Amino acid sequence: MKRTIYKKLVEWKESKLRKPLVLKGARQTGKTYILQVFGNNEFRKSHYINFQKDKNALKIFEIDLTPKNLINSIEFYLDTSINIEQDLVFFDEIQDSPRALTSLKYFCEEMLELAIVCAGSLLGVTQSDEPFPVGKISFLHLYPMSFEEFLLAVNDEKSVTVINSIGSLETIPEVVHDHLMKRTREYFITGGLPEVVKIYSLHRDNKFEALKKVREKQADLITAYISDFSKYSGKVRANEITAVFESIPAQLSKENKKFKASIALPGGRFSRLKSPVDWLTNAGLLIKVKISNSGEIPFSAFTSENRFKTYCFDIGILGALAGIPPKTIVLEDDLFATFKGAFCENYVAQEFICSGAGQLYSWASNTSEVEFIREIDGDVYPVEVKAGKSGKLKSLNVFAGKYKTARRIRISGRNLEFNDDALMNSYPMYLAYSFPRRIGS
Repeated sequence: MKRTIYKKLVEWKESKLRKPLVLKGARQTGKTYILQVFGNNEFRKSHYINFQKDKNALKIFEIDLTPKNLINSIEFYLDTSINIEQDLVFFDEIQDSPRALTSLKYFCEEMLELAIVCAGSLLGVTQSDEPFPVGKISFLHLYPMSFEEFLLAVNDEKSVTVINSIGSLETIPEVVHDHLMKRTREYFITGGLPEVVKIYSLHRDNKFEALKKVREKQADLITAYISDFSKYSGKVRANEITAVFESIPAQLSKENKKFKASIALPGGRFSRLKSPVDWLTNAGLLIKVKISNSGEIPFSAFTSENRFKTYCFDIGILGALAGIPPKTIVLEDDLFATFKGAFCENYVAQEFICSGAGQLYSWASNTSEVEFIREIDGDVYPVEVKAGKSGKLKSLNVFAGKYKTARRIRISGRNLEFNDDALMNSYPMYLAYSFPRRIGS
């Protein structure tokens, strides 16, 4: 499956000051796969160690962390030879070997010419006594597949070509728009986890069977995520983390989507759940959107630690968590109408994160709320998300009347549309990922 992060991996390889790289991301986002493809394509040879599967490999790092001696030990252990300047060394599940993580500091200081990549969550690292190699490693984060990556995975390259060729002032032909909105609804069901998308792609000739298998796989993944909570945080704390994770659909079903501790844990207070929320955010399983009470920049100056919204890291997992039948999403059943708005917001949040937007912000006053506010090249853009093709934009207008905005942005089921008189840009759902680069076109 083609992933946009591949380009960043190549840039890392070609950089002059190439520190060891750690690729972070939630379980099943495709970290191992993309790094193996990268190693096979871009290097003479790739040398792979998985610390979770191969516990004997942990012994390599028990005593001596001198890079030269470690390479000798790895060569002996793998029965291979390592070319320092032409090969890649890949440590998988790095969180299971804190000593291997510490060794990256010495590789950075003494053997910078060797390319080292690691994959893992780093969730258990904070519980270790080993020093973390601050400043000695580079990080990249692999998220679930974006909508465009999903299209490539289901062999719909034509749609990707169309999306990338759309100019900012064009109207998209309705037949194309309808097709892309249909694809968006499919993505709402599968989400962007590669194994789930693969299952859907293999079985989509039988739509019923494909959707059934997709939900089964997502249920298995949710079980695996919850199992990880205990593994990396302890049993007592895991119960609170699970409560927060499973409460995401209920948090989003409220008209005011601000996180409420009592929904996750009856009688619970925010002070008790702050740590579980942060844990899930750091694990890549939760998108935390901070609520600002001002439209001025920096948005971070107008937030408080207990005012935020929680979105699921993957739209498909959200649907499985909420127990939404795939058929309901495909047919846009009335039973899905109430939750559809929250579903679309989660999708947009996910696309923004995948596109590299960084920390996301929302805006709220006593009477109005705008789903997202974005700062792009020094300009402020309020973004309202609408599930359908119509809907009032009262909050968007309130924000624009109160703060200086370059353009107002609506992301919805409508076709591409621009109103220069009202300074309004309307983007269809499938352009959420790329809307920032179209603003000035």
